[in-house]
Amino acid sequence: MGAAAEEHLERRVAGRHPELPETTAGTLRLDLHDGGQTEHWYVIIDHQNVEVVRSADEAELIVRADRGVFDRLVAGQLHLAAALLRNDLTVQGNLRLFMTLRRLFPGPPGARQPREAACGRGAAA
Repeated sequence: MGAAAEEHLERRVAGRHPELPETTAGTLRLDLHDGGQTEHWYVIIDHQNVEVVRSADEAELIVRADRGVFDRLVAGQLHLAAALLRNDLTVQGNLRLFMTLRRLFPGPPGARQPREAACGRGAAA
């Protein structure tokens, strides 16, 4: 996996996320394919706290993608839902956790939070 993607998982995804609903809890596994190898990342979400470890353990949600797709997600060049609709990635299991995973990845550069945009906040002066 690219260094940027690994750094994103270990430094930006792992930790406390106050933007997550307090009742969110679950496990998910990211299966990242690169050539003939698959790298597994296990994410544990527990009430706004996120832990990331390397593991192929079973999870409530499994997301599979090529490493290049994941690198584009981390860079904000590809939206998670768009990747799913284009079959750039596949998911199996609890889709509620997939919606939570969307909050842990950056959006495209210059994107604003939809609620802020609707209220007129965050607009450029």
